[in-house]
Amino acid sequence: MKPRTLFVSRERFRLPLDDTQRRKWDAVGERLDYRIVAAAQPGSPTSRDRLALAAPAPVLDGPRYYLSLPVRIAHELRAFRPDVAVVQGVHEATAFMVARRLARVDTKLVLDVQGDWHAATRLYGSPARRLLTPLNDALGPFAVRRADAVRTLSPFTSSLVRGLGREPAGEFPPFVDREIFLADPPAALPAPPRALFVGVLERYKGFDALADAWPRVAAAVPGAQLHIIGRGTLAPLARGLAGEGAIWTESLDATGVARALDEATLLCLPSRAEGLGRVVVEAMCRGRSVVGGDAGGIPDLVEDGSDGLLVPPGDADALAVALVRVLGDSELAARLAAAARAKGERLAVTPAEYADHVAAVVAAALSGLP
Repeated sequence: MKPRTLFVSRERFRLPLDDTQRRKWDAVGERLDYRIVAAAQPGSPTSRDRLALAAPAPVLDGPRYYLSLPVRIAHELRAFRPDVAVVQGVHEATAFMVARRLARVDTKLVLDVQGDWHAATRLYGSPARRLLTPLNDALGPFAVRRADAVRTLSPFTSSLVRGLGREPAGEFPPFVDREIFLADPPAALPAPPRALFVGVLERYKGFDALADAWPRVAAAVPGAQLHIIGRGTLAPLARGLAGEGAIWTESLDATGVARALDEATLLCLPSRAEGLGRVVVEAMCRGRSVVGGDAGGIPDLVEDGSDGLLVPPGDADALAVALVRVLGDSELAARLAAAARAKGERLAVTPAEYADHVAAVVAAALSGLP
């Protein structure tokens, strides 16, 4: 029998699933009998097949999501009776432990550590979040030490877990759709040069540093373009850049991101905190170098001077210099891009390979391994 597995996260799904999500979850379904508790994108249905999604709230969406999460999880624990829950994030894992007590079940917990939990109140959302920093900092050790198994996605996130005395049961990156990002040879680098940012518009992604740096880049590299993909509390900065000629798209599916990468010279991800950066792998698969923050898991992927450039996180001056260096030198851009493509081909996995990794972590939790 396939292990019954409940996946819990804050991820926003749109129903019906797009081709990338369908391939991923169909492969997982070959190994596990699963259900998903997560969030819905605006306008999406909230329930279909194996997914139970929370509709976005017009105000206080985050607090409402987390306050209702233990009850939603408890309902699934009673109805589905999973053997294991794979829970993404220490906050969600804490909600799961409350739900497990409410439901009076013994479902095993796999904590999926996607990044540094300390950033949640320091680098994300409104300044009011910082009032929750002491509680937030306590939740990380609490969840890591009480999980039955821990999954990480990079050497950086593994170091966070090992620092608390736990050894990851599995370390593997997020799923990147080979059928989209590696199906075709890389497109030629564009003229005029273009930088692409993909991610939530928050301080932890360093978007404020990019907004500060970009006017200097545009002045130094005639015709240089910027494409922004994302939404978040720093949206006013994106709106201001769009008013000065940048392209701003709030959301794209995987196919759209691949197309945007093909139209770009490089990916800019100047994060202050990053578990790994799936979009970094996607960019490399499409033969695009990365100008990234020298923080978190980005240095686990980007080799400075080989397939990208690393800059001190939050340093707008250094970011501007790095962007000008690549956007203004087509030979350098091409050399970095070729090395990035070679690395991307090694990093991407098939849906079946990704499902095997997930199933192995589930098996570790069931067997009582750390």
